[in-house]
This record gives sequence, structure tokens and C-alpha cells, in this order.
Amino acid sequence: MRTLITGGAGFLGVALANRLAAEGHAVYVLDDLTAGDRDRLDPRVLFTRGDVRDVPRLWSLLAGVQVVYHLAARVSVPESILYPVDYNAVNTGGTVSVMSAARDAGVRRVVFTSSGTIYGEQTTQPIVEGAQPRPSNPYAVSKLAAEHYVRAIGDLYRIETVILRIFNAYGPGQAVPPAHPPVIPHFVRQITAGGSVVLHGNPPGGQTRDFVHVDDVVEALCRAGATGGVTGATLNIGSGVETSLADLIAAIERATGREAQVLASPEQSGGVARMCADIRAARTALDWSPSVALADGLAGLAALARGGR
Repeated sequence: MRTLITGGAGFLGVALANRLAAEGHAVYVLDDLTAGDRDRLDPRVLFTRGDVRDVPRLWSLLAGVQVVYHLAARVSVPESILYPVDYNAVNTGGTVSVMSAARDAGVRRVVFTSSGTIYGEQTTQPIVEGAQPRPSNPYAVSKLAAEHYVRAIGDLYRIETVILRIFNAYGPGQAVPPAHPPVIPHFVRQITAGGSVVLHGNPPGGQTRDFVHVDDVVEALCRAGATGGVTGATLNIGSGVETSLADLIAAIERATGREAQVLASPEQSGGVARMCADIRAARTALDWSPSVALADGLAGLAALARGGR
């Protein structure tokens, strides 16, 4: 199968591209390297540096492509609050460009990675796909708007579309930028090195999240690209397990053998109070279920941290 992965040099994109290349697929990657790392890609992956909004470049890459995995996006919630215009342009506008180019090139299927953040604050957990979205920041709004474009353009031009709402993905290869780093790699690095971690909210660390390993996300993506009878599906991809940040720190302490130095910041919001994915629809539609327990995933990250990688 011939595939194009937008954002394919990013955290999820590299893992997906390398998996597909190892299985013998022809894999093309488009990434502007704002946050990606092309050196982590399998040599068999054909890489192009470029902007996902560049429709002529998309046309050239989409010749003969059957499946597009649209992963390209800006992904920092705090950054989106500062730069909502940029997030709308890349996340929403970039999706319109991809769908338009896919229409012109006759692409059969587009798999779009959305986000669990589109749900916002929900009174019922775990969250089902039919819950009313309550996006509370520009990042979440941009992903929800992109979902509507994927579905509308797909329906108009008979492009098969599958939308995966991915919750808090983590695993090897996840970047830890100095500003607004993802919680798990940041906490693992800090605790392993004897540094401090900060818990926000009241009570601090009481907010919950659904942490899903990158290997499980990639498995879901592969199945979304290949499984029949899933056109038009919108599916949650998470672990189905609700974990508080306080419990996450305790689990990292067990994985690393180090005691965390925890600082409390109750005056600063910790975001939505609870977040957990109901994954029954994905189990049914994709015959998929998560296989990496949080304790095992953290143990792997702790081993990498001890090795300095």
C-alpha cells in the first residue's frame, strides 16, 4: 500500500511511518520540521520537508497514494492560547488543504488524528464519542473544526474517512521541549534526575487523564487505515483507564526507584477535572484494544532515562 503521513517526523508520525515501512508499505512523509526529527525515520521512508498547507506539493506527493494519515498539527494547548491564529491556520487550514488535495488526487481513505481535548469538561466519565464537545482552548477548537472539514469534504467527494480522537499519548521518542512539555516524559526526566515536579489545581494533582502508549496508538492508526466498514467512524483512542496526576507520580516513583520532589501550586488551574476515554467503539470497529499497561510503559521510559536516551 502507498501511504502519505503528514506530520510524519513527529512523535506519533515517526512511530507510524517506521511501522508501515517495516511491513513493506511505500511510505511518504511530509513535515515542516517545526517539531519533528527526520533522523528518527526508517531509511526506507521517503521524506519531504514542506508545509501541510502547500496544496501543489501535496498534489505531487499524493500521486498513487491510497491512504493518507493526517497527523500534521501544532499540539500545545498553552501555546494555542497565545497564538490562536497560527493554530487555526495550521490545524484547521492545513486539514482543508489535505482534504482538498486528497479529493483532487483520488485518494481512497483519510485517517485523521483528532484529540480527546475536544470534549473539555464532562460530567460523565468515561467519555463516549457522542458526548457534546466543549472545547475550552484554541487547540481543541481547531481540532474539532478540522473534524468537521474531514467529514464534510469526505462525504461530498466519497473519500473514506476515519477520525481518531487520541487521548494523552506517551512513549519512547516523545520530545520534551523547555516550554510546556508533555507530562509523562517531563515527570520521568525530572524524577529520574532528582529534580522537582509541580502539581497544579486544588487539590494539587487531583485532575485525571487517560494515558495511552504510542504502540497502542500506532496499532489503532494502522487498523483505521486498513479495516473495512469503518468509513465515517469517529473513535476514541485511549487506555480506558483514569489516572490522577498524583497517582501518576507514585507510579513513576515505583518505575524509577526515585522519590519525587513535589511542589504544589493550587492557585494555578490544572485544566479539566477529569478525562477518560470510553473505548468500546474502537474495540468493536477496529477489533483493537490497548495492550501496554501504564506501569509497563513507565518502566520502559525509566530504563531509557537511566541510559541517558
